[in-house]
Amino acid sequence: MRQLTITIPDDFYPTFMEYLKDKPEVSVDEEFEYFDKTVPQWQQDLVLDRIKNSKPEDYRSWEDVKKDLDKKWLK
Repeated sequence: MRQLTITIPDDFYPTFMEYLKDKPEVSVDEEFEYFDKTVPQWQQDLVLDRIKNSKPEDYRSWEDVKKDLDKKWLK
């Protein structure tokens, strides 16, 4: 059996779910039927604060980061 994740318009959701629930060969996991993808405000504030307080010397180039990752994971 395969699992599938789809994105559909909100107004089509009830119709689509009813259609799926009527199919005996399809199983709908009610637990994961819906989840909120919004980032909480406290987390947004934390990230914005970190960006505001960062200094240029805190950053590294992508090339340097990639080299380090390659060294670590592509042994």
